[in-house]
Amino acid sequence: MRILILGGSWFVGRAVVAEGVRRGWEVTLFNRGRSANPPPGVRLIRGDWERPEELVELPTRGPWDVVLDAAGAVPALVRNTARALASSVERYVFMSTISAYRDWPHQPVDESSPLWDGDPDLDPGTRRWDPDAYGPLKVGCELAIRREFADSTLFIRPHVILGPGEYVGRLPWWLRRISRGGRVLAPAPSDRSIQPVDVRDVAAFALDLVEQKATGAYNVAAPIGRETYGGMLHACKQATGSTTEFVWVEESWLAERGVLEWTEIPIWRTLPTAWAMNADKARAAGLVCRPLHETVADTWQWMQAGGAPVDHERFAEHGLSPQRETELLKEWTISR
Repeated sequence: MRILILGGSWFVGRAVVAEGVRRGWEVTLFNRGRSANPPPGVRLIRGDWERPEELVELPTRGPWDVVLDAAGAVPALVRNTARALASSVERYVFMSTISAYRDWPHQPVDESSPLWDGDPDLDPGTRRWDPDAYGPLKVGCELAIRREFADSTLFIRPHVILGPGEYVGRLPWWLRRISRGGRVLAPAPSDRSIQPVDVRDVAAFALDLVEQKATGAYNVAAPIGRETYGGMLHACKQATGSTTEFVWVEESWLAERGVLEWTEIPIWRTLPTAWAMNADKARAAGLVCRPLHETVADTWQWMQAGGAPVDHERFAEHGLSPQRETELLKEWTISR
């Protein structure tokens, strides 16, 4: 299998590269070559899809059986890339997101749920992270790809992705915080269902679908009800060998004090529907999600071995400051 990966040096893309190499595929990367060197045996084409002249050159370096876009988030750039590759690639695979669904996190979602309105020709004029624009931009990318490749398209829409190499900082923050020990503020209830998926499982499933010549859209998430928030935090405690004491604080109390869901307390959402992504279609196609405790342990091992994520502005968004956590714990204790 000849696969062209757009990006490939960050979190999801890097996992796809590793999985492709493991399968013995002929792997080619197209990126700027700024983040990391490719593994041995992987071909690198240095280029920037912001430069039209470099996109014109790219198809002459093929052909490929499939292109997997692990980096696209600007519809106009994805449009230009898909258009350039239409004559040298048979199929286009795009890493989308649960945020593409208009009703998430307020309603459960499956592949038939309505998407945001997206513009396949939009360039927002900025490359800065914008959580409100992210979903509509990803939908715009999907529309741009479908316009160029018609039914030869495959869209992967994962829930929260965790694992070694994570650059967003959700699980790494929890691991670092719990490793420090002491009393740790945790949002109750501890048995809240969550659905993070390991980055390596996302990569393996995407390439399984490529082998199956699958098309359409697939949600990717852990089974509803299998993993819990408390289980994740206790896995962090076990992995780090910490003597941490968790203080489970009522989420309504936290919300009243303006504690930010998703960022100040990573992976915390008060809406139970935030963790109601139906991935039955993916499981029927062979998706296997490893237990969350394995993801936690492997991420800590990666961090302890000197693993560092690529630098990204989203990393700084996550986690309570020590002072803020201390103040909240003190106020909660007094109120009890």
